[in-house]
Amino acid sequence: MVAVTPRELRADVPAFEESTYLNFGAHGPSPRYVIEAASSFLADHEYGAGMADPYATAFDAYDRGRERIAGLIGADADEVALTESTTDGINRIASAIDWNPGDVVVRTDLEHPAGVLPWQRLEREGIEVRVVETQAGRVDREAFAEAVADARLVCFSAVTWTHGTRLPVSELVDIASDAGAFTLVDAVQVPGQLPMDVHEWGADAVAAAGHKWLLGPWGAGFLYVDHDVAEELEPRAVGYRSVETPTATEYVYKSGARRFEVGSASPAPHVGLIEAIDAIEEVGVDAVVSRIESLTDRLKAGVDDEQLLSPQGYESGLVTIAVDDPESTVERFAEEGIVIRSLPHPEAVRISVHAVSTEAEIDSVIELVGSK
Repeated sequence: MVAVTPRELRADVPAFEESTYLNFGAHGPSPRYVIEAASSFLADHEYGAGMADPYATAFDAYDRGRERIAGLIGADADEVALTESTTDGINRIASAIDWNPGDVVVRTDLEHPAGVLPWQRLEREGIEVRVVETQAGRVDREAFAEAVADARLVCFSAVTWTHGTRLPVSELVDIASDAGAFTLVDAVQVPGQLPMDVHEWGADAVAAAGHKWLLGPWGAGFLYVDHDVAEELEPRAVGYRSVETPTATEYVYKSGARRFEVGSASPAPHVGLIEAIDAIEEVGVDAVVSRIESLTDRLKAGVDDEQLLSPQGYESGLVTIAVDDPESTVERFAEEGIVIRSLPHPEAVRISVHAVSTEAEIDSVIELVGSK
């Protein structure tokens, strides 16, 4: 594998030619060859050689996608299900558990709507949702342990979308597991900017997607489910990809995470994701981390301490800055050709810094923040 520099990766992304893009925590624009791979597969599948046996062509692509994702996140291929998004993955787990009225779900107050809405739905069915309050993007271990003591399931983010803090995943998983709770991690802010090893984390399930820091297409989500845990789950949605023999009188779910796949979904987004993963790994995760750390250090050094809501030390590429009017600040940045986003809470804007970002872009942000 030939090493690629962040600058070379940047040069392959058309979107960066039009603006200063600093919103990777929401969406990472794809390199040309990622979209070309997805488009080429779709063309072959619909009116090329793949049309001769479209199901075999699709299933081969599914298999390649699972294998590549497994290698990225430290899983076995049969522990990976291809999904549409992180939200999709969380919902598939939520609907595969046999809930009883009075069961307890625990989440933090820092969760993205993907980790909030599925549990709100269950509240309507008599499930108790318990929210652990945090401070400056941190979870108090004692409060967490108290909250999960009688929980059926615990859901939390590996990297908080509000502050860019890294939560101690393995430690929180251990606390919840010792209490007998199912552990589900929202990891969408991890792949592409930080190392990831789901076996090391020890969670029962991990939901993520490739359209942020991996610079993959929308629709390329993935769900890790521990192989032994998967055997105890019964998905509510079932289709020919979920079961061993679709035409059998009595269906039997496939072993592992593949029981969470359902029917004829387009493999094209995951074909593109394979290319995106290859590109990030050609740069090297260590090089990505080092570059993001250097650039976020530069940004934080130029921001008033009272405005900086993210940790002063490096934890991720998400940097949250308090401003009086987040929406108008986003608009002011947009007028200068800089793409950032506002947050619903805290009252702030979020700058997402990737390895492909530049020092000049960071300096532009510092100047605009200071000229409020």
